[in-house]
Amino acid sequence: MNLITCKNLGKSYGQKKVLENVNLTIESGKIYGLLGTNGSGKTTLIKLINGLLVPTKGEIQIKGKRPGIESKKVISYLPERTYLPNEKKVKEVIAYFKDFYADFQEERALSLLQQLKIDTNSKLAELSKGTKEKVQLVLVMSRDADFYLLDEPIGGVDPVARDFILDLILKNFKEGASILVSTHLIADVERILDEVIFLQEGKVILADSAEKVREQNGTSIEAVFKEVFRHVL
Repeated sequence: MNLITCKNLGKSYGQKKVLENVNLTIESGKIYGLLGTNGSGKTTLIKLINGLLVPTKGEIQIKGKRPGIESKKVISYLPERTYLPNEKKVKEVIAYFKDFYADFQEERALSLLQQLKIDTNSKLAELSKGTKEKVQLVLVMSRDADFYLLDEPIGGVDPVARDFILDLILKNFKEGASILVSTHLIADVERILDEVIFLQEGKVILADSAEKVREQNGTSIEAVFKEVFRHVL
């Protein structure tokens, strides 16, 4: 089943084209890696899917409908920057998510926070940047959504914790749901990816299964990425 479809999608700011003629299909039950250098349009695409930006041209459909109130009910979104209020305690933002999202699983969130050794009585202002990002990821992954939209989910997490975080992602999304992960840390996330999408200067230059890309090139996704983008790095 096609969960998300982008048709001739474009986003411009004046004369500057951030995305141009993006055609993509995201199917249910797969993990997608959205890969590209800084300024390639990854975050813009994510914001368009989440309904935070309006396309300049083309369209996006989520389960056959344009982004809006209904699509937000089935998308669990992790932005690149932490947005949780510093004055709140962890348990207070859990209560907020429980009230706001009908599909939020409080017991799952509490269990994951316990595994991460994060005290729910702590104020967010007392936590490190990496720990705040862990809290936000736990909140996002504790929803029973159809689509998880993760913008740099391990960017601020220390290398030791990355495997644990990736396993957290793998084990805690609803069966049949899909995940789109945008990241620079390709070597860390490669093992969990079913599909890869390469964005360059706002255009999709590759969209295929991770296994097929590895087989055709005889090397890792990270090595293919470095070769494709070598001239712009």
